[in-house]
Amino acid sequence: MYESFYGFSAKPFQLNPDPSFYYGSRGHRRAMAYLEYGLHQNEGFIVITGEVGAGKTTLVRSLLQKLDQASVVAAHLVSTQIDADDILRLVAAAFGIPAKGVEKADLLLALEGFLVSVTASGKRALLIVDEAQNLTPQAVEELRMLSNFQLEDHALLQSFLVGQPEFRETMQSPHMQQLRQRVIASYHLGPMDADETRAYIEHRLKHVGWRGDPRIEPSAHAAIHTFSGGVPRRINTTCDRLLLAAFLAERHVLTEGHVEEVVREIREEGASRGPAAVAPVASRADLSALQASLAALPGLPTDPSTLKALGDVAAGFQASRLEERIARLETAFAAFAGLLQQAAPRPAPVAPRAIGGDGKKTASGS
Repeated sequence: MYESFYGFSAKPFQLNPDPSFYYGSRGHRRAMAYLEYGLHQNEGFIVITGEVGAGKTTLVRSLLQKLDQASVVAAHLVSTQIDADDILRLVAAAFGIPAKGVEKADLLLALEGFLVSVTASGKRALLIVDEAQNLTPQAVEELRMLSNFQLEDHALLQSFLVGQPEFRETMQSPHMQQLRQRVIASYHLGPMDADETRAYIEHRLKHVGWRGDPRIEPSAHAAIHTFSGGVPRRINTTCDRLLLAAFLAERHVLTEGHVEEVVREIREEGASRGPAAVAPVASRADLSALQASLAALPGLPTDPSTLKALGDVAAGFQASRLEERIARLETAFAAFAGLLQQAAPRPAPVAPRAIGGDGKKTASGS
């Protein structure tokens, strides 16, 4: 719709991961460097984690696009709730090995034979598992067992595990010690800052032929970053809606007010679908209002540093799922209580009371 109005060759903010739109923020460049380092090492595991919508899949697809197919045989799996037997069948199928109705022992032999043939031909085998947080512990253990395949002193399989932050919790469990010993590098992909968010938006617009129409004011860029928290998928959703609204109103300049209108619509739609449908990020105005409200409450600390800390706690409510929001709520309350405890005056000591022989409480020393 709005593509022709603004002279774009395609939608700049589509939600489907597309490696041609890959933007190398500082975090994404570092994550890519870890993956390329893993390829150079040709052994063990590389683990990349990030929040929902952080750009992990786009990162992986960009890597796959750059691989030299003459030297690397790669398989890319997107896991669901997969048990140990299924993960082996999926790995085999991804490498083109028949797996239907094959016993586990025969499947392992077939996989090892395939990996030996790949290595003997002068190539390397790479397995990338996306959405690794959905793997059961038994499935993760099966992947670790595959890393035991060797030809003389050369590992036959390199594995990259990509998932959401909870996968790091899975790895920290006691029975994952052997896997942790095989991890040669690990990186968590965080959100982009305000400058990177603006550069990301302009990068995607230029990719489809943007020449300054529409013009996005600096305050609009700041508002987009505030709402999205610097998460690429949220930026895409916000900007797509912003361009659609601008097209309908025939606008060629986008302001902070226009972003706020779109944000309000997104929040209202999320509220109508239920509490887990949308997770808004606190805006600067919201934080200022929160700090003012806290300062007005009797008995609470009023110094600016404490109020800012409380505001920073509120800014963390940007989870996209109900479970994450509950966890962050608990964290916020704990932080809030800790700040109050630090700021509140300590009560005068009270003399301890002892229980007398008759079962009645008596003052100490009486």
